[in-house]
Amino acid sequence: MRYTRALAATAAALTLVLAGCSSSEPSSSGKGFNDADVDFASDMIQHHAQALEMVDLTLGRDLDPEVVELTEQIRAAQTPEIETMADWLQEWDEPVPETSRDHANAHAEDHGASAEMDTDMPGMMSADEMEALENASGEAFQTLWLKMMIDHHEGAVEMAEAEVEDGEHAKATRLAEKIISAQEDEISTMQDLLKG
Repeated sequence: MRYTRALAATAAALTLVLAGCSSSEPSSSGKGFNDADVDFASDMIQHHAQALEMVDLTLGRDLDPEVVELTEQIRAAQTPEIETMADWLQEWDEPVPETSRDHANAHAEDHGASAEMDTDMPGMMSADEMEALENASGEAFQTLWLKMMIDHHEGAVEMAEAEVEDGEHAKATRLAEKIISAQEDEISTMQDLLKG
């Protein structure tokens, strides 16, 4: 009887230990990241690069000071985020996608990455839309830029929400949460600017 109670106590203790161990380990792949993390980093690098391309198109144009401030804010946030995500992909031995800006990807050719942008991602602009923005001028440019960047940001938020839900890599999910917060704030700002 005493032996049975001791065995039961040992089994209970072992169950608690195992439960504690399992909660501190990566949930599925055992690598600390999963396919959702890889997709998030790969896609968001290209998505951010196009946003920075849109920011580049504002240079030398006569824009409202609030819009200029917003473009600088986007550049300051998204440039280092691209570099961070490229570093993760390298650590995970995954290809780093080239982008139209080829930003922070001097090493991309080593991975056999493709330079073609995936315009099927949420909020990505087509080549025709980017050309229309580049050819716009004056007030029309600013209005079109704000509308396109709102769409672009909404796509980024959608992608980041998918990472928060499905991702495994803690730093990637934290970055996704940061992107959601920052870009939702910027969407609100741009909507106010469009209202005038």
